[in-house]
Amino acid sequence: MAKDAAIHLNDYRAELPYEAIDLLGTIRNWGNIQVAIEEDKIWLKGFTEEQVNAPEIKQLPGLVVYLLRDGLLFLRNALVPSQKMPTALLWSPVERALQLTWPDFNHNYFGIHEKVAARLVQKEEEQIAFAFCANMKAIKNTIVNTPAFKLALMKWTVVGNKALIIGTPLLAFPGQSYWQKDGHLLPSGWDFEFANLSILLQQKYNPDQSNWLLWAQNGSYRAIPKAMLRELSVSSFRLTENIY
Repeated sequence: MAKDAAIHLNDYRAELPYEAIDLLGTIRNWGNIQVAIEEDKIWLKGFTEEQVNAPEIKQLPGLVVYLLRDGLLFLRNALVPSQKMPTALLWSPVERALQLTWPDFNHNYFGIHEKVAARLVQKEEEQIAFAFCANMKAIKNTIVNTPAFKLALMKWTVVGNKALIIGTPLLAFPGQSYWQKDGHLLPSGWDFEFANLSILLQQKYNPDQSNWLLWAQNGSYRAIPKAMLRELSVSSFRLTENIY
């Protein structure tokens, strides 16, 4: 009996608002997790001790984790139960239960502003600038007066009527700077409201990693084909400048 008690595992149950169902995509490969839907909430069970403390779980908005004892749900470290565990639930594996729905976008049209269900918020963390988007006339003198070997460390393309320059170390260009996260180019000082959206969005909209996803503060993005980027040089800049 003592041996059995020593290996007893906690029976965790988690409650999540239904509107957060899309965010479960980050754990859809956790084959031991089961999901049930009850009106405006989602229930999850089957967690290991490691999983219930994992970042993927802690970052889910509105998530509440309970311990199940004799049909009652206790908050961790609580002595009094919070509620009864619903009994008439239909459980299924998370991968089968989760049906993510995404709007259809035209990924072949370069330059389109595409709205997605993601929100950027300001963050205090300092990030290293990885890209700049600047008016071509405003950076002309900097480009022309920069040694060729420094320019060769960077790649660039035209986005709208502006130059997008990627690489490190960047020159001191005027304009909007961006930092790199999982293949996203995010405005400096901004990040996704929910960190676990980053990889999920890449898996859906950029599975082959052929694009940079360039984000604006309002939550729209442009898919920038990496094949369109070319080495930055005075000659390539001047040639393109004459076109634009």
